[in-house]
Amino acid sequence: MTTTSERPDATTYWGTVAQLAAAQKGRAAGAPAYSVFVNRPAGRLLAAAAHRAGLTPNQVTAVSAACSAAGILVLALVPPTAWSGVLVAFLLALGYAFDSADGQVARLRGGGSAAGEWLDHVIDCAKISLLHIAVLVAAVRFFEVPTAWLLVPLAFLFLDNVAFFTIILNDSLKQIRGVPVRPPGQFRPVRSVVLLAVDYGVVCLSFALLGWTDAFVVVYSLLCAALAGHTALALPKWFNDMRRLG
Repeated sequence: MTTTSERPDATTYWGTVAQLAAAQKGRAAGAPAYSVFVNRPAGRLLAAAAHRAGLTPNQVTAVSAACSAAGILVLALVPPTAWSGVLVAFLLALGYAFDSADGQVARLRGGGSAAGEWLDHVIDCAKISLLHIAVLVAAVRFFEVPTAWLLVPLAFLFLDNVAFFTIILNDSLKQIRGVPVRPPGQFRPVRSVVLLAVDYGVVCLSFALLGWTDAFVVVYSLLCAALAGHTALALPKWFNDMRRLG
């Protein structure tokens, strides 16, 4: 048991970071590696800074939305170059890190609210949808690709929304029935690395290739195919999980 003297000193920045690390929620068995080993620690640093600056969880969510929106606008409106691609990747990754930070700020303040969770999920859904729409717009405006390739961002949009909605619904149904969403001791590092291909953070980083359009088109297509394969395998398993809930 942690004694009072062993608890992190929350009066300093690094003490706040340590407090967040100690209170970190469990890892899901299928949590992808970027989200676990990069985004969550980055969100912890941002959450500590935001908390010490007096920001509320909803304000952190708004910052996340602004970063993601800026990246999406650059993607759709600016001709692809090496610098614009890096900027898009940075803004999207920063928005993703702040998306992790808002929940951590809520924990520092004693817990989140239903309104805050609702706002977070609505912005996530909008972000996912607009990102692939922006890829479609950029492809029409700037890419030299076959017309048939324009179906790829549409397929990615469909798959991402189905996967996002299903995961949120799974968690909600488990919580309603008192089933742990993330049972302890089930995190699998090897599986986590394998699932990098369906990690939103990796999608964010892929936009650094925008200056090399042919390479980006290939990588984006492969990520879409990986998500299609994962969704096809996961949906029957998730359905059976729900059947076991009764």
